[in-house]
Amino acid sequence: MNKIRTLSEGAFLKVFFAFFAAAFLIASVFMPDRAQMLSGLWQILSQPSKLTCSYFALGGYAATFLNMGLVALICLGLFLVFHGTPNNASTLAFILTTGFGSWGINILNIWPTIFGVMLYGMVKKEKFGGLVNAMLFSTGIAPLLTDLMIRYPHPEVVGFNAAGIGLSLLVGTIIGFFLPAGLANSPKVHKGFDLYSAALPIGMTAFFLNATLFKTLGVALPAGADAAQLQVASPGIVNTFCGILFGLCVVFAFVLGCKPRDYWQLLTDPKLVTNFSSTYGNATFLMNVGVFGLFILAYYNAIGATFNGVTFGIIFCMLSTCNSGSHPGNVWPIMLGYVTASAVFGWLSALAGGSFAMTINAQAICVGLCYANGLSPIADKYGWQYGFLASVMHYLLVTSVPNLHGGFCLYNGGFTAALICIILIPELERFTKTKDERKALHTK
Repeated sequence: MNKIRTLSEGAFLKVFFAFFAAAFLIASVFMPDRAQMLSGLWQILSQPSKLTCSYFALGGYAATFLNMGLVALICLGLFLVFHGTPNNASTLAFILTTGFGSWGINILNIWPTIFGVMLYGMVKKEKFGGLVNAMLFSTGIAPLLTDLMIRYPHPEVVGFNAAGIGLSLLVGTIIGFFLPAGLANSPKVHKGFDLYSAALPIGMTAFFLNATLFKTLGVALPAGADAAQLQVASPGIVNTFCGILFGLCVVFAFVLGCKPRDYWQLLTDPKLVTNFSSTYGNATFLMNVGVFGLFILAYYNAIGATFNGVTFGIIFCMLSTCNSGSHPGNVWPIMLGYVTASAVFGWLSALAGGSFAMTINAQAICVGLCYANGLSPIADKYGWQYGFLASVMHYLLVTSVPNLHGGFCLYNGGFTAALICIILIPELERFTKTKDERKALHTK
């Protein structure tokens, strides 16, 4: 442990990534359906993964954990092979990509865009080590690449074929090649208030490709996953795995020297901090992983979420911002906004005689809340009430955005968060004082 205590931020994060990968791989052999692990993995690789496809139903529990563990190993391997130095953005990219390993990403459909980012590096003569984050973020459009491989332009699966694989490689390479420029420009659009910054270029790319490959060519948009998939769930498996994993993070954080006052400083720091591991230290960052993870798990239990593959994955997708600015202290207004919006609009729908489907534990709303979490910098800078407002706006918009990208953008909620920033931030800058500005007025 003494060696781990003295590791640099980048080296510590590599150990952290390895710990996560090992956790999923070890869990896979303890699943009740482990005998069907490999056949289940083939099902995951060979079937559509368009939103919202639950790998628990498609391939089984063991295969899902195996896929997540292998995806995590690939992510770690890219950092090791290309000598990349992980940072806070890398933590987001790694956990987010691993989380999608249960409902959209697999060890096959991630490669075309990764090759595209590599091509960008060769053309621009940039070292691959500095592009690993972009490689991981590029996988947010992976469901489209699976569709191109196995069924485009048909509505039904026809299986892997040379034309489909070639088209997937071509489209994925083009996407990956142009993505780094989009990633660099994205913060200028949302001004740093959407922690899922990569969602904007990925979402716009999916929007463009949906229009090009389907709308313009007159090709019918294939249906998403059967809703019955979402009924295959196991609260026991999800709660046990997450409880052990996040609990171990808390224990290891204490062992590495994190004290309660250290974590309290992270929770109450008045500054907008977007890199916890470098600002507060590795141990305090790890404490946030554990506490924030348990906080997210408790929320989904409290609202009665169905713990299928999608819900399991979004726990980690939400956790991914644990090193970039999110913690229980600035996320609770986001959660409160979603719960309040669901209650209010459910009541209004009843008055209007509508058919209300956006209950707080509806699958789309559970997923939406995960990415509304990316708006937590608004609560940090302007106050909890404005984080609450942003959350309500996100709730209203998030289920309509898939119509733009056809269900092929895994970062749908993050893309929605960027749209909320485009709408809301200029108004806040014009009409509202930040918390620091209000505090300065009170001290005069």
